[in-house]
Amino acid sequence: MSQPIRALIFDLDGVLADSEPWWNKIDATLLAEHSVTYRGEYHRNVLGVSYRLAVEFYKKTFGLSVPTEQMMRRRGEIATEFFANRIDLFPSTKQVLEELRQMNPPVRLGLATSSVSASARPFLDRHKLTPFFKVIVTGEEVERGKPHPAIYLRVAEKLDVATDACLVIEDSLSGIAAAKAANMRVAAIPDTRFVDPGQYEKDADYVLSSLREIPPLIRNDIQ
Repeated sequence: MSQPIRALIFDLDGVLADSEPWWNKIDATLLAEHSVTYRGEYHRNVLGVSYRLAVEFYKKTFGLSVPTEQMMRRRGEIATEFFANRIDLFPSTKQVLEELRQMNPPVRLGLATSSVSASARPFLDRHKLTPFFKVIVTGEEVERGKPHPAIYLRVAEKLDVATDACLVIEDSLSGIAAAKAANMRVAAIPDTRFVDPGQYEKDADYVLSSLREIPPLIRNDIQ
Protein backbone atom coordinates (compact mmCIF):
# COMPACT_ATOMS: atom_id res chain seq x y z
CA MET A 1 0.00 0.00 0.00
CA SER A 2 1.33 3.45 -0.93
CA GLN A 3 2.28 5.98 1.68
CA PRO A 4 -0.02 8.98 2.13
CA ILE A 5 0.94 11.89 -0.11
CA ARG A 6 3.35 14.18 1.74
CA ALA A 7 4.64 16.24 -1.19
CA LEU A 8 3.31 17.58 -4.47
CA ILE A 9 5.81 18.25 -7.25
CA PHE A 10 4.59 20.42 -10.10
CA ASP A 11 5.85 20.68 -13.63
CA LEU A 12 5.73 24.29 -14.88
CA ASP A 13 5.15 24.31 -18.63
CA GLY A 14 1.61 23.29 -19.47
CA VAL A 15 0.65 22.73 -15.82
CA LEU A 16 0.94 26.11 -14.08
CA ALA A 17 2.08 28.18 -17.07
CA ASP A 18 -0.19 28.23 -20.11
CA SER A 19 2.98 28.05 -22.17
CA GLU A 20 2.51 25.20 -24.62
CA PRO A 21 0.97 27.36 -27.37
CA TRP A 22 3.94 29.71 -27.02
CA TRP A 23 6.62 27.03 -27.41
CA ASN A 24 5.73 26.76 -31.08
CA LYS A 25 6.43 30.50 -31.43
CA ILE A 26 9.65 30.21 -29.39
CA ASP A 27 10.91 27.34 -31.53
CA ALA A 28 9.75 29.00 -34.75
CA THR A 29 11.83 32.04 -33.78
CA LEU A 30 14.82 29.82 -32.99
CA LEU A 31 14.60 27.83 -36.22
CA ALA A 32 14.03 30.90 -38.38
CA GLU A 33 17.54 31.98 -37.40
CA HIS A 34 18.71 28.85 -39.23
CA SER A 35 16.49 29.48 -42.30
CA VAL A 36 13.89 26.90 -41.24
CA THR A 37 10.16 27.65 -41.49
CA TYR A 38 8.43 25.96 -38.55
CA ARG A 39 4.70 25.97 -37.80
CA GLY A 40 4.56 23.72 -34.75
CA GLU A 41 4.18 20.48 -36.69
CA TYR A 42 6.54 18.66 -34.29
CA HIS A 43 5.04 20.01 -31.06
CA ARG A 44 4.26 16.55 -29.68
CA ASN A 45 7.83 15.39 -30.29
CA VAL A 46 9.28 18.05 -27.99
CA LEU A 47 6.44 18.35 -25.45
CA GLY A 48 7.90 18.22 -21.95
CA VAL A 49 11.40 17.07 -22.88
CA SER A 50 14.68 18.70 -21.89
CA TYR A 51 16.16 21.53 -23.95
CA ARG A 52 18.92 19.19 -25.08
CA LEU A 53 16.53 16.54 -26.40
CA ALA A 54 14.37 19.18 -28.11
CA VAL A 55 17.36 20.81 -29.80
CA GLU A 56 18.83 17.47 -30.86
CA PHE A 57 15.45 16.52 -32.35
CA TYR A 58 15.30 19.75 -34.37
CA LYS A 59 18.90 19.39 -35.55
CA LYS A 60 18.23 15.88 -36.82
CA THR A 61 14.84 16.71 -38.33
CA PHE A 62 16.03 19.80 -40.20
CA GLY A 63 19.61 18.72 -40.88
CA LEU A 64 21.21 21.52 -38.86
CA SER A 65 24.92 21.49 -38.05
CA VAL A 66 24.89 24.23 -35.39
CA PRO A 67 26.47 23.13 -32.07
CA THR A 68 23.89 21.76 -29.63
CA GLU A 69 25.09 23.90 -26.71
CA GLN A 70 24.85 27.06 -28.80
CA MET A 71 21.34 26.23 -29.95
CA MET A 72 20.25 25.34 -26.41
CA ARG A 73 21.58 28.67 -25.12
CA ARG A 74 19.74 30.59 -27.84
CA ARG A 75 16.50 28.71 -27.18
CA GLY A 76 16.82 29.70 -23.53
CA GLU A 77 17.33 33.36 -24.44
CA ILE A 78 14.23 33.42 -26.63
CA ALA A 79 12.17 31.54 -24.03
CA THR A 80 13.28 33.97 -21.31
CA GLU A 81 11.73 36.90 -23.17
CA PHE A 82 8.46 35.02 -23.70
CA PHE A 83 8.21 33.83 -20.09
CA ALA A 84 9.16 37.22 -18.68
CA ASN A 85 6.62 39.21 -20.68
CA ARG A 86 3.95 37.17 -22.43
CA ILE A 87 3.06 33.81 -20.88
CA ASP A 88 0.17 33.70 -18.41
CA LEU A 89 -1.08 31.26 -15.75
CA PHE A 90 -3.82 28.72 -16.14
CA PRO A 91 -7.07 29.73 -14.38
CA SER A 92 -7.23 29.04 -10.63
CA THR A 93 -3.48 28.37 -10.32
CA LYS A 94 -2.94 30.68 -7.34
CA GLN A 95 -6.15 29.64 -5.60
CA VAL A 96 -5.23 25.96 -5.90
CA LEU A 97 -1.68 26.52 -4.62
CA GLU A 98 -3.01 28.55 -1.68
CA GLU A 99 -5.50 25.81 -0.84
CA LEU A 100 -2.74 23.19 -0.96
CA ARG A 101 -0.45 25.34 1.18
CA GLN A 102 -3.07 25.50 3.91
CA MET A 103 -3.80 21.77 4.06
CA ASN A 104 -3.73 19.95 7.36
CA PRO A 105 -1.81 17.72 7.70
CA PRO A 106 0.54 19.83 5.56
CA VAL A 107 1.89 18.80 2.16
CA ARG A 108 5.15 20.18 0.83
CA LEU A 109 5.18 21.83 -2.58
CA GLY A 110 8.03 21.54 -5.07
CA LEU A 111 8.58 22.52 -8.69
CA ALA A 112 10.54 20.55 -11.32
CA THR A 113 10.82 22.23 -14.72
CA SER A 114 12.81 21.47 -17.85
CA SER A 115 12.93 25.21 -18.46
CA VAL A 116 16.14 26.97 -17.50
CA SER A 117 16.28 29.19 -14.44
CA ALA A 118 16.64 32.36 -16.54
CA SER A 119 13.15 31.86 -17.98
CA ALA A 120 11.38 29.97 -15.18
CA ARG A 121 12.29 32.18 -12.22
CA PRO A 122 11.26 35.55 -13.76
CA PHE A 123 7.95 33.94 -14.71
CA LEU A 124 7.39 32.65 -11.17
CA ASP A 125 8.34 36.03 -9.71
CA ARG A 126 6.12 37.98 -12.13
CA HIS A 127 3.11 35.88 -11.17
CA LYS A 128 4.09 35.83 -7.45
CA LEU A 129 4.29 32.02 -7.35
CA THR A 130 7.82 31.62 -5.94
CA PRO A 131 6.79 31.72 -2.24
CA PHE A 132 4.46 28.75 -2.69
CA PHE A 133 7.34 26.34 -3.34
CA LYS A 134 9.74 25.01 -0.76
CA VAL A 135 12.00 23.66 -3.53
CA ILE A 136 12.44 24.74 -7.17
CA VAL A 137 14.72 22.77 -9.53
CA THR A 138 15.25 23.98 -13.10
CA GLY A 139 16.51 22.21 -16.20
CA GLU A 140 20.18 23.11 -16.03
CA GLU A 141 20.51 21.82 -12.45
CA VAL A 142 20.43 18.18 -13.56
CA GLU A 143 22.64 16.49 -16.10
CA ARG A 144 19.86 14.48 -17.72
CA GLY A 145 16.44 15.97 -18.38
CA LYS A 146 13.01 14.37 -18.60
CA PRO A 147 12.16 11.58 -19.35
CA HIS A 148 15.11 10.70 -17.07
CA PRO A 149 13.97 10.79 -13.40
CA ALA A 150 16.89 12.91 -12.13
CA ILE A 151 14.96 16.16 -11.72
CA TYR A 152 12.17 14.55 -9.70
CA LEU A 153 14.61 12.65 -7.53
CA ARG A 154 16.46 15.90 -6.85
CA VAL A 155 13.27 17.67 -5.74
CA ALA A 156 12.24 14.79 -3.45
CA GLU A 157 15.69 14.78 -1.89
CA LYS A 158 15.56 18.52 -1.26
CA LEU A 159 12.04 18.25 0.17
CA ASP A 160 13.23 15.37 2.38
CA VAL A 161 10.23 13.26 1.35
CA ALA A 162 10.31 9.62 0.24
CA THR A 163 9.64 9.15 -3.46
CA ASP A 164 6.59 6.95 -2.87
CA ALA A 165 5.03 9.76 -0.80
CA CYS A 166 5.29 12.22 -3.72
CA LEU A 167 2.60 13.03 -6.25
CA VAL A 168 3.80 14.66 -9.48
CA ILE A 169 1.53 16.93 -11.54
CA GLU A 170 2.43 16.66 -15.23
CA ASP A 171 1.04 17.38 -18.68
CA SER A 172 3.47 15.43 -20.90
CA LEU A 173 4.15 11.75 -21.46
CA SER A 174 7.89 12.34 -21.06
CA GLY A 175 7.28 13.98 -17.68
CA ILE A 176 5.04 11.12 -16.59
CA ALA A 177 7.76 8.66 -17.59
CA ALA A 178 10.30 10.62 -15.53
CA ALA A 179 8.09 10.63 -12.46
CA LYS A 180 7.22 6.93 -12.70
CA ALA A 181 10.92 6.09 -13.12
CA ALA A 182 11.46 8.01 -9.86
CA ASN A 183 8.91 5.73 -8.12
CA MET A 184 6.35 8.52 -7.74
CA ARG A 185 2.63 8.68 -8.35
CA VAL A 186 1.48 10.95 -11.17
CA ALA A 187 -1.62 13.04 -11.80
CA ALA A 188 -1.74 14.03 -15.46
CA ILE A 189 -3.50 17.15 -16.73
CA PRO A 190 -3.17 16.71 -20.50
CA ASP A 191 -3.75 19.80 -22.63
CA THR A 192 -6.59 18.67 -24.86
CA ARG A 193 -5.66 21.35 -27.43
CA PHE A 194 -2.60 19.27 -28.30
CA VAL A 195 -3.03 15.69 -27.08
CA ASP A 196 -5.62 12.96 -26.59
CA PRO A 197 -6.21 12.38 -22.84
CA GLY A 198 -6.83 8.71 -23.61
CA GLN A 199 -3.12 8.30 -24.32
CA TYR A 200 -2.39 9.09 -20.66
CA GLU A 201 -4.68 6.60 -18.94
CA LYS A 202 -2.30 3.64 -18.91
CA ASP A 203 0.71 5.65 -17.70
CA ALA A 204 -0.68 8.09 -15.12
CA ASP A 205 -2.27 7.16 -11.79
CA TYR A 206 -4.88 9.89 -12.26
CA VAL A 207 -6.00 11.81 -15.33
CA LEU A 208 -7.50 15.18 -14.38
CA SER A 209 -9.10 17.95 -16.41
CA SER A 210 -7.76 20.91 -14.40
CA LEU A 211 -5.73 22.00 -11.39
CA ARG A 212 -8.96 22.44 -9.42
CA GLU A 213 -9.28 18.67 -9.07
CA ILE A 214 -6.02 18.37 -7.12
CA PRO A 215 -7.05 19.60 -3.63
CA PRO A 216 -9.98 17.15 -3.33
CA LEU A 217 -7.68 14.35 -4.51
CA ILE A 218 -5.12 15.20 -1.82
CA ARG A 219 -7.71 15.61 0.93
CA ASN A 220 -9.13 12.20 0.11
CA ASP A 221 -5.63 10.66 0.31
CA ILE A 222 -4.40 12.24 3.55
CA GLN A 223 -7.55 11.89 5.63
